Amino acid sequence: MAACRGPRDGREDIPEGKRMGLKPLWDKLRTLQSHFNWCLEPKDDVRDILNMVALKAEHSASHNRGVYLALQAYLQQVQGNYLEALDSLREAETRLKEDHPDNFSRQVLLVYGNYAWIYYRLVKYEMVDIYLFEISDICQSLSSPEPYSVEIPEIHAQKGWSLLALGFQNGEEATECFQTALRGDESNPDFQAGLAISVFASWTHTSKLHLWEKSGRLLEEIACRQPRNYEVKVHLANLLERNMDRQRSTELALDIAENSLNPEDLQNAAMLCKKDLLPRAIDILRKAIGLAPDYHLLHYDLGLCYKTQLEGAGPEERGEIWVVAIKSFQRALEIDPRSVFSRLELAQLYSEEIPLYAEEIYVNLQQELPMASKRGQQAIYLHWGDFLLHRKGMRLEALLLYQAGYLVAGGHVREWQLLRERLKELAWKFEEHSEMDRAEAAMRILRRNPEFPK
Repeated sequence: MAACRGPRDGREDIPEGKRMGLKPLWDKLRTLQSHFNWCLEPKDDVRDILNMVALKAEHSASHNRGVYLALQAYLQQVQGNYLEALDSLREAETRLKEDHPDNFSRQVLLVYGNYAWIYYRLVKYEMVDIYLFEISDICQSLSSPEPYSVEIPEIHAQKGWSLLALGFQNGEEATECFQTALRGDESNPDFQAGLAISVFASWTHTSKLHLWEKSGRLLEEIACRQPRNYEVKVHLANLLERNMDRQRSTELALDIAENSLNPEDLQNAAMLCKKDLLPRAIDILRKAIGLAPDYHLLHYDLGLCYKTQLEGAGPEERGEIWVVAIKSFQRALEIDPRSVFSRLELAQLYSEEIPLYAEEIYVNLQQELPMASKRGQQAIYLHWGDFLLHRKGMRLEALLLYQAGYLVAGGHVREWQLLRERLKELAWKFEEHSEMDRAEAAMRILRRNPEFPK
């Protein structure tokens, strides 16, 4: 407990009434503002999310390092790593003291709530009592009607950042969190940035016109007022790129690449440069890898850049580029051996030169299908179907795989759209070969399932 500010090392100083209370510990814990009580359900592999959250905690330029470390602790305990989770919470306290010296007590409630829950899971009830006492003390000082919970802007914003870190599919709920936070502190720049990013996140998963307009306006305003907020600039550049303002998008991406030291920002900037400035994108990713060499997605994206470079390369260059692309995806797999997408990219590269290796990868992935994320399952069906169709001419087998992937619920809209296109294209191929029953089978599933299954 050496790194802990508020809790004491024993229970003797806590009044008996405070220590024991009238409710069982479980009932008190359920009222806390904590990641444990926010019904957070990671859609992707917890390890992938942990990697991303750790990156945010280390490199975030905003005042959210404590939030990300608290979320990291929650995810670590999901994996059963309680001691690592406690270490993360101690580090979160340290970061909060550095980043929020003037309102530490308002910021630390989330951390104390996570402490209490983890110690409860470890059956260290005396420590649970200590943190409950500290939380109660803070709530009382803030005039909260509840003994272990308080409605303050900081808490709503922390929940918003946590939801965004778990995925942009949570954009709508995160938007509500930041709107509530801003009602209590309308001039807070972090809350304003959080709202802009949340609305953008909502748009990426719904494509609703009013969200596109609102996110563009909010991101522009924040980028103007906070010129060093490169996370906001990344999303603004992404929005502009999707709206075909490629020149301004590229200008923003190059600004980010020049000035940001956040590997995640650099990764996104590289992907924005990939289409028109491929060599620059490769340089940006190398810079990011220098900052975070063990972040597997940087190596993965570098492999994607080499793969794109391969498409336009002459015969004398192809061999060398193919090798560095393979090595990039293999490095990503060394760091994260269970990465479905790195293996799928390797399979695509091998399908050109060593098809037997590609088939081996697809067979292994199909065996591991139940353990993959929903998006991973979609991607496996998609790429395996492509291989059978284009490399082996097996139209019926490809149809069955595309159908299975198309019906995966809870996946990602991008893969769903690709699978939908594949089914349409395959229906046309069946018609060309007068295989009308199979063409109808492909179209029937599209008619019956016209909407993305959430």
